[in-house]
Amino acid sequence: MRVALVGAGYVASRHLIGLRELPNIEIVGICDLDQDRAAALAKQFQIGGVYRSLAEMAAATKPQVVHILTPPASHCSLTLEALDLGCHVFVEKPMADTVEECERMIAAAKAKNLVLSVNHSARFEPPVLEALELVRKGAIGDILAVHHFRGSDYPAYAGGKIPAIYRQGSYPFRDLGVHALYVFEAFLGQVQSLRVMPKSTGREPMLTFDEWHADATCAKGHAYAWMSWNMQPVRNEFWIQGTRGAIDVNCFLQSCKVHRTYPGPKQLHAVINGMRHAASSLKNIPLYLLGVLTGRVKPSPGIIASVQAFHKALAANQPPPVPAEEGLRSIAWVLEGSKEADAAKDALEAQRVQPPVRAARVLVTGANGFLGGALLKRLREAGETPRLLLRRPSAQNADLEAVYGSLGDPDTVDRAVAGVEVVYHVGAAMKGGTEEFQAGTVLGTRNIVQSCIRHKVKKLVYVSSMGLLDHAGHPAGTPVTENSPYEPYPERRGIYTGTKMTAERELLTEAEKAGLDAVVLRPGQIFGKGAELVTPNGVIRLAGRWLVYGNGSRPLPLVYVEDVVDGLIAAETASPAASRQIIHLVDPAVVTQNQYLTAARHVLEEERIPVVRVPQFILLSLGWMVDILSALAKRPLPLSVYRVRSLRPLAPNDASKAKQLLGWTPRTGVSRGLSVTFPAAGTEQ
Repeated sequence: MRVALVGAGYVASRHLIGLRELPNIEIVGICDLDQDRAAALAKQFQIGGVYRSLAEMAAATKPQVVHILTPPASHCSLTLEALDLGCHVFVEKPMADTVEECERMIAAAKAKNLVLSVNHSARFEPPVLEALELVRKGAIGDILAVHHFRGSDYPAYAGGKIPAIYRQGSYPFRDLGVHALYVFEAFLGQVQSLRVMPKSTGREPMLTFDEWHADATCAKGHAYAWMSWNMQPVRNEFWIQGTRGAIDVNCFLQSCKVHRTYPGPKQLHAVINGMRHAASSLKNIPLYLLGVLTGRVKPSPGIIASVQAFHKALAANQPPPVPAEEGLRSIAWVLEGSKEADAAKDALEAQRVQPPVRAARVLVTGANGFLGGALLKRLREAGETPRLLLRRPSAQNADLEAVYGSLGDPDTVDRAVAGVEVVYHVGAAMKGGTEEFQAGTVLGTRNIVQSCIRHKVKKLVYVSSMGLLDHAGHPAGTPVTENSPYEPYPERRGIYTGTKMTAERELLTEAEKAGLDAVVLRPGQIFGKGAELVTPNGVIRLAGRWLVYGNGSRPLPLVYVEDVVDGLIAAETASPAASRQIIHLVDPAVVTQNQYLTAARHVLEEERIPVVRVPQFILLSLGWMVDILSALAKRPLPLSVYRVRSLRPLAPNDASKAKQLLGWTPRTGVSRGLSVTFPAAGTEQ
């Protein structure tokens, strides 16, 4: 069989592994709009032809079978094109975007007497196949229910055009819910009714719903699925409950454990099963890990097995193991269960893309954060009704007009900035990987600056960070000023430092070119009520403890949150001399780490957080060992010698520029701020 692939994403490599192991297969070509990606995959698997389109590939290679491995929106059109070329088709799940598309695909395959099948790979995971065989043999009696637990995440949004996966309210369920439903059918017969309950926790801002609960009634029993983008550790597990036992299928560990019934009291059953599984885990998990490390255990074994089962059936002129009708049923039920989520997303999207209705003088980004919230409160007390740029709707400040979306989306930012005079850009990424920080910090700031220039905003006040300065190399006793060197090795410090540095430099460069009146403020470590459990500089939170780097005698660059707000508001009305200047906001009062920890003692005791002072050489030794592991793993790890050295707080600090250009001095001050933040500790320092 001459086989060609359409799509060169990660799943294509799994298909190619499966195809390469079959003796009767010749892989003749691969096509993808991304020619570099297709060429890299072709080189890896020694495929001769790389093409831009299916038509071009078919004309050159004359395939008999085509694998469709593109995003679901293109499945129908590409399948119909392949069938018109006289090719059998193996299409990735989900089969298509709509029931009507599935029906067209099935009708076309029947009309041309060609085979059409869907990659329902979870049915071919080795432990799932083992569990199906055990059920067939009656190992757990009659099946009563199947429960599925699935955690996952998606490629992070790195800014720019919003990816398709985030434009559908139902997308996470559309993608992974298909797996649950066809596995349910494999054990319990066809689904007869389905109730899906989506929920948003707000932890994944780009997803409309990040928690999904689905109840299904099948021909032979009940099924339940919980899909979460928050559960830790991430799971991919099925539990099959019968009248005489249960089966635990773990698709991550590739294990299938039978919980049997035995004569005697029920406690004995649990003891025997626990001992059996403990013994088998001690043996099988190390063997599985060894298999992964040696390459004997292939990645995504279910996909590989599904590909091979399809081609073996095709070669034997037998019906495919997954008929296209099964793919259609899964899509029909997924769409039925997705109505509520899609309707909610449509309403949100309609609201998101609308330009602001009311005029506003001020825009605040990051208003749901600690500093942004304090700024917003002060502005409202002064009679302002600011416009907000938020990731998603919130009950907090619901009476204010808001534009919803990501800072990384230029269209969202432009709608938010249009018509305002002053922008307080407080928002930035605070967690996640490279993509999240790129979108929320670098592209977010770039989009804000460009929109401010386009709409002729009078003043931009930007909150930067002292974290982008050189901590490890700062000479002891030398005052920290706005001219202190940037971090020379941002890639060694971490994503936050590097992206904040890039954002600040770009802002100053573009503001200078366009003559934009922008002020860059670098607060010290902000503290206050609501941030009691934020570790001070030089302290790491690890395993429920606060680890102090050294003996705790280092002074901290503290500033109370209300004093920072004073600086922000002063920057709005500052003279032209402050324009395009970097200004530090740090309280000159000297407070050491130990004094801060003493003030916070009551809160830490209530939260049962012990404070441990770790000698410098111990943390440096640990960083050195992690550096070795990082080199062996060929990827950065969260700790390193350089990061340990960079734990030193920056001190002493010179805030004279803030007084000169903004007339700013701390109005509340550190001493009063600590007593407000930690009232149970009084003013003890």
